[in-house]
Amino acid sequence: MPYKVDAFARRCITSWPKVHLVSTVIRHRVSRVSVSESSLKPDLVIFDNSGVLVDSESLGNELLAAMLTLRVTPTSFSYAVENYLGKSFEHVKEIVRQRSGKSVPDGFLEEFHARLFSVFEQRLKAVPHVEGVLDELDALRVPYCVASNDTRDRVAASLRIAGLHRRVAGRVFTADMVRRGKPSPDVFLLAARQSGVPPERCLVIEDSPSGVTAARAAGMTVYAFSELTPQSRLQHAHLTFDSMAELRSLLTSALSGATR
Repeated sequence: MPYKVDAFARRCITSWPKVHLVSTVIRHRVSRVSVSESSLKPDLVIFDNSGVLVDSESLGNELLAAMLTLRVTPTSFSYAVENYLGKSFEHVKEIVRQRSGKSVPDGFLEEFHARLFSVFEQRLKAVPHVEGVLDELDALRVPYCVASNDTRDRVAASLRIAGLHRRVAGRVFTADMVRRGKPSPDVFLLAARQSGVPPERCLVIEDSPSGVTAARAAGMTVYAFSELTPQSRLQHAHLTFDSMAELRSLLTSALSGATR
């Protein structure tokens, strides 16, 4: 299961990362915090985009469910979240074909993006408190970048509308830059390689099972944001957290301890 961190556990994580297990009672049950093998802080933090930096997962899955229902097969919002969240469009098409026996029609992705960008312009915002996380990383001089399963155009538009584009300019990597999207590790490995950081020195912030799988396959540590995805589906993450305020507190404890 993923590891849920409380204030006591944060105080125990004073370096990044070091081999040990800390047992603690969290919400009247026993959990464990597991950290891996080096005494140094991470050299790179890699953020997923949709649902982690920008609050777009609900918007995207609402629209995807509606368009699939209209064009291909009846699809609920909950089904879209459970089966399509965090996956590349190629994976979505294959799941639709296996489920319904029908193919997604030509032009579907282009229409989806056109409609989605319109929705973004009206409703998209940054995930609450995520700018505080970026502020903390800047203050601690820990570099960060974006590795997304979306296309370059979609990521660029979402970051611009949410007001985050300047913070990650030149440090955005997307699924259309690699041969395979998540759950394959390619986009994370590209981000690490272009940043000059070994995969084992990277910390990934994700919110989907496929993203967690991709990060683990890349040999990276991964923390999972469980706002939209149940923790039970993020069980392979090293840690889970409920809000970006919680992530900031966790990173502050871990990284400031590592720099002393």
